[in-house]
Amino acid sequence: MNEGVLRKDWDTYFMDIAYMVSTRSRCLRRHVGSVLVQGKKLLGTAYNGAPMGVQDCSEAGCMIVEEYEMQHEPDSGQTQMVKKQRCIRTIHAEQNLLLFTDRIDREGSTVYVTDQPCWTCANMLANSGVQEIVFHRPYLKDNDKVTQLMTQKGIIFRQLGDYEPPEQTLIPTSP
Repeated sequence: MNEGVLRKDWDTYFMDIAYMVSTRSRCLRRHVGSVLVQGKKLLGTAYNGAPMGVQDCSEAGCMIVEEYEMQHEPDSGQTQMVKKQRCIRTIHAEQNLLLFTDRIDREGSTVYVTDQPCWTCANMLANSGVQEIVFHRPYLKDNDKVTQLMTQKGIIFRQLGDYEPPEQTLIPTSP
């Protein structure tokens, strides 16, 4: 037995898997992976991409839409209009995870996702039966309202701040 060999903790282990899953994405802007875990059992994996059988962003280009949203700045008390761009060709990793796993498996489970869920994915996860969401990279555009939603739902929502993804999974991303 190798007593001097350190084992990865469970958070690192499952986040490593999420990052490995993200390498399957063909999105030109961001590669996102997610995994569903019940206890210490891996129940599903998913990544962001176009629907099966449809050209993806690397083949047909991104389908970018612009949206505008009023955001209230609690520190300054001011409200400002914020422009958000998103690709509508791809299904998000969290959405694919929910599409390809069973509700019964999600009850009381944990989702590990490389990136903090956007507002739409957070809403879907909030209704999915999961009890915890663990992410690595923040998504600041929706951070405040997503955090508030998770608090209201009683879902544990935490970032792995000191986590380092496996080097072979690092693919340049854009905002």
